[in-house]
Amino acid sequence: MSSPGLVRRLGLADAVFIGLGSMIGAGVFAAFGPAAGAAGSGLLVGLALAAAVAFGNATSSAQLAAVHPASGGTYAYGRAELGPWWGFIAGWGFVVGKTASCAAMALTFAAYAAPAGWEKPVAIIAVVALVTVNWFGITRTAQLTRIIVVVVLLTLAVAVAAGFSAPDAPGWLGSEALWSDGWYGILQSAGLLFFAFAGYARIATMGEEVRDPARTIPRAIVLAFAGALVVYAAVAFAVLSSLGPQATAASTEPVAAAVAASGWTWAEPTVRVGAAAASLGALLALIAGIGRTSFAMAREGDLPRFLAAVHPRWHVPHRAEATLGVVVVILVALVDLRGAIGFSSFGVLIYYLVANIAAFRQDPGVRRYPRALQIVGAVGCVVLVVTLPWQSVLVGLGVFVVGVVYRAIRLRITRAR
Repeated sequence: MSSPGLVRRLGLADAVFIGLGSMIGAGVFAAFGPAAGAAGSGLLVGLALAAAVAFGNATSSAQLAAVHPASGGTYAYGRAELGPWWGFIAGWGFVVGKTASCAAMALTFAAYAAPAGWEKPVAIIAVVALVTVNWFGITRTAQLTRIIVVVVLLTLAVAVAAGFSAPDAPGWLGSEALWSDGWYGILQSAGLLFFAFAGYARIATMGEEVRDPARTIPRAIVLAFAGALVVYAAVAFAVLSSLGPQATAASTEPVAAAVAASGWTWAEPTVRVGAAAASLGALLALIAGIGRTSFAMAREGDLPRFLAAVHPRWHVPHRAEATLGVVVVILVALVDLRGAIGFSSFGVLIYYLVANIAAFRQDPGVRRYPRALQIVGAVGCVVLVVTLPWQSVLVGLGVFVVGVVYRAIRLRITRAR
């Protein structure tokens, strides 16, 4: 008897909310501090560069998703357009990079929600709780994500208003402030902020659970990206104008700090609740996306086939998601937030490099966007990878070597049999 499959239950609004839930939680509450540390006020230029690269990647993903509406995102696209090894590199980059993102989101949630000294235990409890929510079906994930996104957007509206009401930090904006750390610092901030934009990949990874995927997925990707960009830009200006670049870089909670600097003390608890909710929304969508990519890779034998099971009642890749939960709990216990963001950016940039190459190779008959966008996306991915913190690059290269060796050994054993 054949095993149960995934079911198409998500509409356009569901897909857009899942994309927004992934991006808003990641960028607004986690990435601005490290980006300000790299470039100061130049993170605004870095944000524009990250957005340009991300837009090229988003259009590549949308174009590919219209032709290959399968679970796995660029793992499936790379296999179909370029070959199995390309697909494996993309899938491995996504799984390991976004697993680090899960740890970053859990730790961000705990930074805002947990009492001092209890951050890691609270982060672990959050991971276990959201893996459990995902276990009971993709519609549960979509419903909870809608609620979280609405709460977060209302919270951020208050935070932006508070930030702009505060007195301007001296000299935070101007040519000297923007370029004080040079191009290298700006590019490094762009690489770190790219971590925030990559949430639209979660939409593409759910290709077997979206209704009318050839039409729905491309539209959802572009809509979610545009909405997130507006939110990032507003929050970046509000935080920098109220705190200044140095205080932004020093804070692990820059949005809450900006509200405190405005004197809106009544709003600070509200912002903390919103920040915690945003991080939970991102973590929820990440678990769903990584579970689907792991499921797709296991189905092809690129991860242990044990992970390819679908729950007979809830129609989710339950073994893949449970295994992911165990790995994320271990990471939360071992890593810090900034290290997780840098490593996540490395893996995801490699993932999108493959997406851009695959989209560039597509036939003219299925092309939705000009090839120039794929060139911008691919070149941007390479530039941002090499300007990430060197520790993130070295760890990322080591993890990719492990993945390549694993697949080569597996193929050798398979051929021998």
